[in-house]
Amino acid sequence: MEDLKEKNSEYEIVGEFLADLKRKFRGGDNEIIKVAELKRVEQENGTMEEFVQGFRRAVKNSRYEEQLLIEKFKQSINGIIRQKLMKSKYPSRSIEKWYRRATNLNRHWRESKRENEILRERRETESSAPRLNRPANTGGV
Repeated sequence: MEDLKEKNSEYEIVGEFLADLKRKFRGGDNEIIKVAELKRVEQENGTMEEFVQGFRRAVKNSRYEEQLLIEKFKQSINGIIRQKLMKSKYPSRSIEKWYRRATNLNRHWRESKRENEILRERRETESSAPRLNRPANTGGV
Protein backbone atom coordinates (compact mmCIF):
# COMPACT_ATOMS: atom_id res chain seq x y z
CA MET A 1 0.00 0.00 0.00
CA GLU A 2 2.91 2.32 0.66
CA ASP A 3 4.07 1.62 -2.89
CA LEU A 4 0.79 3.00 -4.17
CA LYS A 5 1.27 6.23 -2.24
CA GLU A 6 4.88 6.67 -3.35
CA LYS A 7 4.22 6.06 -7.05
CA ASN A 8 1.42 8.63 -7.23
CA SER A 9 -0.77 6.06 -8.92
CA GLU A 10 -4.02 6.99 -10.57
CA TYR A 11 -5.73 5.89 -7.38
CA GLU A 12 -5.35 8.77 -4.96
CA ILE A 13 -6.85 6.83 -2.10
CA VAL A 14 -6.25 3.17 -1.36
CA GLY A 15 -9.97 2.80 -0.65
CA GLU A 16 -10.75 3.82 -4.23
CA PHE A 17 -8.37 1.19 -5.49
CA LEU A 18 -9.96 -1.53 -3.35
CA ALA A 19 -13.47 -0.46 -4.35
CA ASP A 20 -12.49 -0.54 -8.03
CA LEU A 21 -10.86 -3.95 -7.58
CA LYS A 22 -14.00 -5.36 -5.98
CA ARG A 23 -16.17 -3.87 -8.73
CA LYS A 24 -14.06 -5.44 -11.46
CA PHE A 25 -13.86 -8.92 -9.93
CA ARG A 26 -17.22 -9.22 -8.18
CA GLY A 27 -18.79 -10.97 -11.19
CA GLY A 28 -16.39 -13.90 -10.94
CA ASP A 29 -17.27 -14.57 -7.32
CA ASN A 30 -20.95 -14.28 -8.18
CA GLU A 31 -20.62 -16.90 -10.93
CA ILE A 32 -18.76 -19.28 -8.62
CA ILE A 33 -21.47 -18.88 -5.99
CA LYS A 34 -24.21 -19.43 -8.59
CA VAL A 35 -22.55 -22.63 -9.86
CA ALA A 36 -22.24 -23.95 -6.29
CA GLU A 37 -25.88 -23.08 -5.51
CA LEU A 38 -27.06 -24.76 -8.69
CA LYS A 39 -25.13 -27.93 -7.85
CA ARG A 40 -26.90 -28.13 -4.48
CA VAL A 41 -30.43 -27.71 -5.83
CA GLU A 42 -32.23 -31.07 -6.04
CA GLN A 43 -35.94 -31.81 -5.95
CA GLU A 44 -35.72 -34.94 -3.79
CA ASN A 45 -39.11 -35.42 -2.09
CA GLY A 46 -40.32 -31.83 -2.15
CA THR A 47 -43.00 -30.49 -4.44
CA MET A 48 -42.09 -29.15 -7.84
CA GLU A 49 -43.33 -25.71 -6.80
CA GLU A 50 -40.77 -25.62 -3.97
CA PHE A 51 -38.05 -26.94 -6.23
CA VAL A 52 -38.76 -24.40 -8.99
CA GLN A 53 -38.60 -21.55 -6.47
CA GLY A 54 -35.21 -22.76 -5.22
CA PHE A 55 -33.94 -23.34 -8.75
CA ARG A 56 -35.01 -19.84 -9.81
CA ARG A 57 -33.21 -18.34 -6.81
CA ALA A 58 -30.07 -20.30 -7.64
CA VAL A 59 -29.97 -19.12 -11.26
CA LYS A 60 -31.15 -15.56 -10.71
CA ASN A 61 -28.71 -13.06 -12.24
CA SER A 62 -26.58 -15.88 -13.57
CA ARG A 63 -25.29 -15.82 -17.10
CA TYR A 64 -26.35 -19.35 -17.94
CA GLU A 65 -27.70 -19.96 -21.41
CA GLU A 66 -31.24 -21.29 -21.68
CA GLN A 67 -30.20 -24.76 -22.89
CA LEU A 68 -27.76 -25.20 -19.99
CA LEU A 69 -30.48 -24.21 -17.52
CA ILE A 70 -32.86 -26.73 -19.05
CA GLU A 71 -30.27 -29.50 -18.85
CA LYS A 72 -29.48 -28.75 -15.21
CA PHE A 73 -33.19 -28.51 -14.42
CA LYS A 74 -33.83 -31.92 -16.00
CA GLN A 75 -30.94 -33.46 -14.05
CA SER A 76 -32.24 -32.09 -10.76
CA ILE A 77 -35.89 -33.13 -10.90
CA ASN A 78 -37.62 -36.34 -9.83
CA GLY A 79 -36.78 -39.21 -12.20
CA ILE A 80 -40.40 -40.13 -12.93
CA ILE A 81 -41.28 -36.55 -13.85
CA ARG A 82 -38.10 -36.23 -15.94
CA GLN A 83 -38.96 -39.38 -17.91
CA LYS A 84 -42.50 -38.19 -18.60
CA LEU A 85 -41.23 -34.79 -19.76
CA MET A 86 -38.58 -36.37 -21.97
CA LYS A 87 -41.16 -38.64 -23.63
CA SER A 88 -43.32 -35.71 -24.64
CA LYS A 89 -43.73 -35.23 -28.36
CA TYR A 90 -42.52 -31.63 -28.43
CA PRO A 91 -39.97 -30.87 -25.70
CA SER A 92 -39.85 -27.19 -24.87
CA ARG A 93 -36.86 -24.95 -25.50
CA SER A 94 -37.93 -22.44 -22.86
CA ILE A 95 -37.00 -22.88 -19.21
CA GLU A 96 -40.25 -21.19 -18.16
CA LYS A 97 -42.24 -23.79 -20.07
CA TRP A 98 -40.19 -26.55 -18.44
CA TYR A 99 -41.06 -25.09 -15.05
CA ARG A 100 -44.79 -25.02 -15.87
CA ARG A 101 -44.93 -28.47 -17.45
CA ALA A 102 -42.91 -30.07 -14.67
CA THR A 103 -45.06 -28.39 -12.01
CA ASN A 104 -48.28 -29.58 -13.66
CA LEU A 105 -46.97 -33.11 -14.13
CA ASN A 106 -45.72 -33.26 -10.56
CA ARG A 107 -49.04 -32.03 -9.24
CA HIS A 108 -50.95 -34.68 -11.22
CA TRP A 109 -48.49 -37.39 -10.24
CA ARG A 110 -48.82 -36.57 -6.51
CA GLU A 111 -52.61 -36.43 -6.81
CA SER A 112 -52.61 -39.81 -8.52
CA LYS A 113 -50.39 -41.25 -5.79
CA ARG A 114 -52.79 -39.96 -3.10
CA GLU A 115 -55.81 -41.41 -4.90
CA ASN A 116 -54.08 -44.78 -5.29
CA GLU A 117 -53.24 -44.78 -1.59
CA ILE A 118 -56.87 -44.02 -0.68
CA LEU A 119 -58.12 -46.81 -2.97
CA ARG A 120 -55.59 -49.26 -1.52
CA GLU A 121 -56.69 -48.39 2.03
CA ARG A 122 -60.36 -48.84 1.07
CA ARG A 123 -59.66 -52.24 -0.44
CA GLU A 124 -57.77 -53.31 2.66
CA THR A 125 -60.60 -52.15 4.93
CA GLU A 126 -63.24 -53.84 2.78
CA SER A 127 -61.34 -57.11 2.63
CA SER A 128 -60.82 -57.19 6.40
CA ALA A 129 -64.41 -56.20 7.28
CA PRO A 130 -66.68 -59.11 8.34
CA ARG A 131 -69.13 -60.18 5.65
CA LEU A 132 -72.78 -60.60 6.44
CA ASN A 133 -74.30 -63.93 5.50
CA ARG A 134 -77.40 -63.14 3.56
CA PRO A 135 -79.93 -65.80 2.69
CA ALA A 136 -79.88 -66.72 -0.96
CA ASN A 137 -82.84 -65.60 -3.02
CA THR A 138 -84.73 -68.79 -3.80
CA GLY A 139 -87.28 -67.15 -6.03
CA GLY A 140 -90.14 -68.39 -3.86
CA VAL A 141 -92.57 -66.74 -1.53
